[in-house]
Amino acid sequence: MPDQTDWYTQPLAAISTTHVERAEARQSKLTKPPGSLGDLEQLAVRFAGWQSSEKPVLNRIVLRVFAGDHGVTARGVSAFPAEVTQQMVANFIGGGAAISVLARSLGADFRVVNLGMFAPPLDAMGLENLQLAPGTADFTEADAMNEVVLEQCLAAGRDVVDQVDADLFIAGDMGIGNTTSAAALLAAISECSLDDIVGRGTGVDDEGLKRKKQAIQLGLERLGPYTGDWKGLLRGVGGLEIAAMCGAYLRCAQRGIPMLLDGFISGSAALMAQQVQAGVVEWMIAAHSSAEPGHKYMLHKLGLEPLLNLKLRLGEASGAALAVPLLRDSLALHNRMSTFEEAAVSGSV
Repeated sequence: MPDQTDWYTQPLAAISTTHVERAEARQSKLTKPPGSLGDLEQLAVRFAGWQSSEKPVLNRIVLRVFAGDHGVTARGVSAFPAEVTQQMVANFIGGGAAISVLARSLGADFRVVNLGMFAPPLDAMGLENLQLAPGTADFTEADAMNEVVLEQCLAAGRDVVDQVDADLFIAGDMGIGNTTSAAALLAAISECSLDDIVGRGTGVDDEGLKRKKQAIQLGLERLGPYTGDWKGLLRGVGGLEIAAMCGAYLRCAQRGIPMLLDGFISGSAALMAQQVQAGVVEWMIAAHSSAEPGHKYMLHKLGLEPLLNLKLRLGEASGAALAVPLLRDSLALHNRMSTFEEAAVSGSV
């Protein structure tokens, strides 16, 4: 497909209402009181519509962690130094990170995509080392990235999705300082106060939290009120990895690949994708509710209910990975339970 700058406005894939109705009909015939499996029933119905199949499957899970550094870390907004981004990418590839363990457990196709770090890692198996920029600029003083880099990041996310064949796509993140960018994006498109949505991220103390809010306020004042220019907002206060995740989400919806969202960072990318095409959310599931205070506001704007609430705030797609067994079980129940007729059990009267 040509590398045109308006690819993200191409139509989204259609969901099969016929298969949704057939899946709902099957649910009504299974040996259980109607609705007794709660949200698990609707998960199976949604997958039936996504896959145009009465008995959907979840075999091919693709998990990509998008990494990038943030210039705003110079403002003391994180409890960890920026070099941890590079170090954690090495940990991902080496198999020692939480998401590395979970990805192996799921049998997922797992890779790391480096969009741009201050000190880029050496090429290694399991790493797509794009290095489109040496991290972002400090968004309190200038745009986080220029137009060219933004387009490259969006396209990088698109290309990641175009390279895979998946039943489910999960995007994770790694970037010291990225909760600051995510909170800035949310604040710009909502009426939420910074006190409500800015959290401690990696665990900053009270002074660090104050610096974080001040940095976001400065960045938003520099940009001015949000008028629907999603590119300008992403360029102004976003992250390289957030932009790439946004591009990946849009492409998934265009290709008809369901997405399982992780926490605060993936939520910010989903919000940006929603600004481009509102229908992208119809292809999304929220895995969990993050301990980051702004995440509940993100989920509200997306219109999504989380499957889990484990007080997680790690990122990396760890919360999404933990929710995959629920999805698999929902499909197993839908596909393998007996109907009342098959089991010779009397139905409801």
